[in-house]
Amino acid sequence: MIYIHFIINPISGSAKHNLATSYLLNQFPKEQYRIEVDYTKQKKHAIELTKAAISQNPDYIVACGGDGTINEVASCLVGTTIKLGIIPVGSGNGLASNLNIPRDFAKAIAIIKKGITTSMDVGKINQYYFFSNMGIGIDALIIKKYERSGNRTLSSYVKAALSSSFEYKAQQAVVSYEDKVIKINPFMLFISNSNEMGYNMSLTPKASLSDGILDMVIIPELTFFEKLSLGFNVLRNSIEKFKKAQHTYVRKVHIEMPQKIFIDAQIDGEMQNLKTNVIEVSILPKGLEVLV
Repeated sequence: MIYIHFIINPISGSAKHNLATSYLLNQFPKEQYRIEVDYTKQKKHAIELTKAAISQNPDYIVACGGDGTINEVASCLVGTTIKLGIIPVGSGNGLASNLNIPRDFAKAIAIIKKGITTSMDVGKINQYYFFSNMGIGIDALIIKKYERSGNRTLSSYVKAALSSSFEYKAQQAVVSYEDKVIKINPFMLFISNSNEMGYNMSLTPKASLSDGILDMVIIPELTFFEKLSLGFNVLRNSIEKFKKAQHTYVRKVHIEMPQKIFIDAQIDGEMQNLKTNVIEVSILPKGLEVLV
C-alpha cells in the first residue's frame, strides 16, 4: 500500500481553488493507497506539518499550493528518501511549470499515481533552501510589496514591480565566485535553479533543474528608461535582448553587503529577512526526488 500525505494551502491562488480532502479520497482507491491530508493555517505552518508527516514515514508528501508552500514542504524532504509531489494551486507556479506539472487536478494526480520521479538540484542560501530562485535586488522589494498587497494576482505583481522601480535604492555588494570579485550596486542580483519565475516569466530561460549549476543574473543600477526596457523584456521573456543583464553560471557565490546589517531576500517568491549582511549561495546536485 502506498502512503501519500497531502499538505494543502487553502489560501493559495487567492483561495480560489477547491481542492479538498473529499476530492482526494475519491481519486485514490483505499485498497491501494493510504491518504492523509493536512491544511496549513499560516505561513511556515507547512514546515511543521511536513516534519510531523515525515515521522509517519510516507512514500510521498504532496505540496498543494504555490512556490512558497512547495518550498516549505520540499525543504524538509532534502536528504530524505520521501518523494515530493506537487499539485499547483498557487498564483505563479514557476517550479510546477518547469516540471511540466499541470494545474488541472486530475492530470496532476495522474502524475502522482504513476510514481515516476526525477532527481532535481536544490539551491541553498545560508541555512535556507530554494528550488526555483532567490534574489536580493529589486525582486526582494517587489515580493515584499506583493505580499503586503494581500492579492496574489499578476496585476498585483505588476503594480508592486512598478512601485518598487521608483522606490528601490541599490546598495553596494561584493560578489565573489570562482576567481572573480565584483563590486557593484545591483539593481538586481538574481540566482536561479529553474527556467521560470512564475506567471510564465523568466530571467533564466535556459536554466536546468538537473545540470548541477545555478544561473546568476546581475543587473547594475539603471536609468528610468532602462528600467522600462527591462520590464518590457521580462514580460516578453526576451531578457537576452537586455544588454545590461550579465548572465553567469555558478556553483558557489559569496555575497557581502557592507552597508547593510540585515538583507532582505526573496526565496522562491517569499520574503525572508536574513539576519546578516553576508550570504553564501550553493547548489546540492540532485538533492530532491520529485514526482513528474
